[in-house]
Amino acid sequence: MKTQTTTLLVIGGGPGGYVAAIRAGQLGIATVLVESEALGGTCLNIGCIPSKALIHAADEFEKARHYASGSPLGIKVQSPQIDLPQTVRWKDGIVSRLTGGVATLLRKNGVQVIKGWATVSDGKTVDVRTAQGEALRLQCEHLLLAPGSLPVELPFMPFGGTVISSTEALAPAELPRRLVVVGAGYIGLEMGIAYRKLGSEVAVVEATPRVLPAYDDELTRPVLATLKRLGVVLHLGCTVQGLDPSGAVRVRSAKADEFALPADRVLVAVGRRPRTEGFGLESLRLDMAGRAIRVDDQCRTSMRNVWAIGDVTGEPMLAHRAMAQGELVAEVIAGHKRRFAPVAIPAICFTDPEVVAVGLSPADADSAGIECTVAAFPFAANGRAMTIESADGFVRVVARRDNHLILGWQAVGRAVSELSTAFSQSIEMGARLEDVAGTIHAHPTLGEAVQETALRALGQALHI
Repeated sequence: MKTQTTTLLVIGGGPGGYVAAIRAGQLGIATVLVESEALGGTCLNIGCIPSKALIHAADEFEKARHYASGSPLGIKVQSPQIDLPQTVRWKDGIVSRLTGGVATLLRKNGVQVIKGWATVSDGKTVDVRTAQGEALRLQCEHLLLAPGSLPVELPFMPFGGTVISSTEALAPAELPRRLVVVGAGYIGLEMGIAYRKLGSEVAVVEATPRVLPAYDDELTRPVLATLKRLGVVLHLGCTVQGLDPSGAVRVRSAKADEFALPADRVLVAVGRRPRTEGFGLESLRLDMAGRAIRVDDQCRTSMRNVWAIGDVTGEPMLAHRAMAQGELVAEVIAGHKRRFAPVAIPAICFTDPEVVAVGLSPADADSAGIECTVAAFPFAANGRAMTIESADGFVRVVARRDNHLILGWQAVGRAVSELSTAFSQSIEMGARLEDVAGTIHAHPTLGEAVQETALRALGQALHI
């Protein structure tokens, strides 16, 4: 077996792993990255990016059909159709360009990329079976684990045949006439709404009594209104029991009644789990936090010079968290003094409309015993929202009552994902309501609602 040595060995080329490798290369650290599939991991290949591309295509198609039935804007379209194979090719083209860009950045910064399957022997040794079938032993000073996560599979309804995960949902050969989505979290609703806009009949089964159960009623109400407008059938407070011989989904209601939902495809979207099996992790005997690897505030594991980042370290399983952790690990290895202690990590649902949450919600503040001022400003009073036919939703702020320190922001509405950076910056920089209220915001923009929300919290609202 051929042997090679390096300072840093990264297992996993997803957002966390490739960012760690790029930053390490910039800092002059000899780095090798091992990835069994495509660079970019779940996010670039079968998650964040392709799902947003499919959502955009679905939105544009729905818009064309809306114009075909008459529009107040005076736009007229006749009989719009969608070429699904072309849509998938367009989506794949975006993914290809981005993954190619990652490969270029790694090469530019001197990172050696090995395509193959890694198996950990110990904290300093990893054996790799390359894509060409060669055996390679890598010895390192620092080992960084960034294997990501996998979709949760229901034991009584495993993936295969008509039962699919988000991976298969993002590359459809054809549209199912009837799609049943199991799980009304952000993945299930993002895909369910997109498929409905593309023309499938969609039913969603959720065990809790609400859609997007991680968010409060105020934030989810506009999303619920869209689901009803689109004709998505909701079965809330219901549990899936499995498939019957005809392929229909057996469902049990809260009252213990059972019924069947006919389905051509069943999308199971009940969460993701850390990828901790299949690459010899058990040989390290690391301290675990449930299914996730336990790490400290520098992403160190319980074994010296073995690090872990991203989804394998548990919630929140977000690409931007993994990226920040990857950058941090590279800098700590280079001797920089860093800690992973973000005040807030933004979470976004790319539903219709979008939902953003950063920092503490009103319920979080109440549970922590913090006396807060909570204020919201509706997009119905925002000129830009009206001009883009999207006056539903609002921006909400949570701030300490005593000193007006901003603790959290939430928003629901069209394109509110683009406000998340302003939300995060204000919290990380320790801004107070007066700081945001006193900052001139461009007119006409959706961002004006952020300033107006702060003004309203201070009792100085101008446009409501």
